[in-house]
Amino acid sequence: MPPVPPPTPADLEAARDAVIDDVLGPDLDVLFCGINPSLYSAATGHHFARPGNRFWPALHLSGLVPRRLAPYEQHLLPGYGLGITNLAPRATARAEELTAEELRQGAERLARLVAEIRPRVLAVAGVSAYRLAFGRRRAAIGPQDEEIAGSEVWVLPNPSGLNAHWTLDGIADQMRLLRRPS
Repeated sequence: MPPVPPPTPADLEAARDAVIDDVLGPDLDVLFCGINPSLYSAATGHHFARPGNRFWPALHLSGLVPRRLAPYEQHLLPGYGLGITNLAPRATARAEELTAEELRQGAERLARLVAEIRPRVLAVAGVSAYRLAFGRRRAAIGPQDEEIAGSEVWVLPNPSGLNAHWTLDGIADQMRLLRRPS
């Protein structure tokens, strides 16, 4: 699938509240979970698609994939044992537009999805959203004390370009920890 042209302002507005399909496959090693799609991602149909989002470069730098993938290549992820979903399905301009109830409902849906597909690791990108969705006020970046349906749970930094607290290398370092032990 070739890259799609950047969305227009009208495309972005039309993408409000749209949903992007999960990227799933059998025998996933890591299921990445974003907070929710951006308007840019919803307009293109690709996760973490907004220019400036560091998910795809960090994924490559972490060694989880052999080359830097573009968002339009998300369909290749299951071949590497990776998948993507979101806590809240609807697209917004900013994650702050989501309600606490949407995040809690997303956590319930996510637990059902993890029980069904059984990845080795669930990696939630965004500590603030994780804290609210799962009721873990003291959660920090890294492995969590809980499992969901037998899957390890990790919290990663949010790769959004709006998250200035984390560098690309720092995000990649956290993703690198998810690699299957050799």
